[in-house]
Amino acid sequence: MYVYGYVVMPEHLHLLLSEPKKAMLADALKSLKQGVSRRLIGTAEHFWEKRYYDHNVRSYEKFHEKLRYLHRNPVKRGLCARPQDWPWSSFRHYATGCEGRVESESEWIANRREAAAGRLVPRVPLPHSSQKKA
Repeated sequence: MYVYGYVVMPEHLHLLLSEPKKAMLADALKSLKQGVSRRLIGTAEHFWEKRYYDHNVRSYEKFHEKLRYLHRNPVKRGLCARPQDWPWSSFRHYATGCEGRVESESEWIANRREAAAGRLVPRVPLPHSSQKKA
């Protein structure tokens, strides 16, 4: 599973993820939620809502729409003036290629990984890249 984009808000988060190859998305999110909960809540009853909201992204246009939405969420909520001002977001990674607080899958990351492995072609299809198929 790859994280293509994220923004962490004070009371919720947005993730743009690929489907896991070896498990169900629900299982991957359950594991993520359990790990975070164990570190954060101690003896409290619960930290997460029972249900997450998901949307299937089936086109490059929808991918960009969702990525724009999550990056603009802190601005819309009045938490910062510009998307690049919110430190808990993948926006700066997309804008500059610098690494963020969470590694996001992007052309920069794929190119670094491939260069380190001595390959020229990314192993992971990047839905937001110029690698569109005709």
